[in-house]
Amino acid sequence: MNKYFAEFIGTYGLVFFGTGAIVINEVSGGQIGHLGISVIFGLIVMAMVYSFGNLSGAHINPAVTLAFWVSGRFKASQLAPYIGSQLLGAICASATLLFLFPEATTLGETLPANGATQTFLLEVIMSFFLMLVILYVSTGSLETGTVAGLAIGMTVLLEAALGGPISGASMNPARSIGPALMNRIFMHQWIYVVAPIVGMILAVAAHRIFKEEGS
Repeated sequence: MNKYFAEFIGTYGLVFFGTGAIVINEVSGGQIGHLGISVIFGLIVMAMVYSFGNLSGAHINPAVTLAFWVSGRFKASQLAPYIGSQLLGAICASATLLFLFPEATTLGETLPANGATQTFLLEVIMSFFLMLVILYVSTGSLETGTVAGLAIGMTVLLEAALGGPISGASMNPARSIGPALMNRIFMHQWIYVVAPIVGMILAVAAHRIFKEEGS
């Protein structure tokens, strides 16, 4: 149960601070800015990896959990509890932000800026590289150690800075589902569920090829 609670708290922290930065940027008249939001996303991921990496692996992302399962590093019996904890954490974080900032017009929901196809492909590519980094720096299904927190957090920061204005740089179904449910914005949300899963499973396949060629 400690693992599931850690995934709940970790995902709550990610969504509260990450999408909270978007909300506060809006209500404060843009004082945080796009790069500031990207830095906050990267730092909260880094903090959660250092906090919960040894306990639950700090997946804080259903697509990461599924990819670890596909890679053979994660038990199928823990899939539902992990993903359920992550989704619940994201929804609770978005509900908290809605309560704190009822005047906000956005809760940080992810929406395509220039069309579904562009956003889908961008999310697949960014999710691919994020999972590839995770696979190389993690131990089994645990994102743990000094290198893991820094590498994963900086990758999230990089991709948020690049893809944020176009796709919202989600790479995480839970991060998108929480705000969408609270703000009742469901158009194009399938992209933010399917694309991260596709990208991260492709990363598992690529990692397997690299390992076979290196052995």
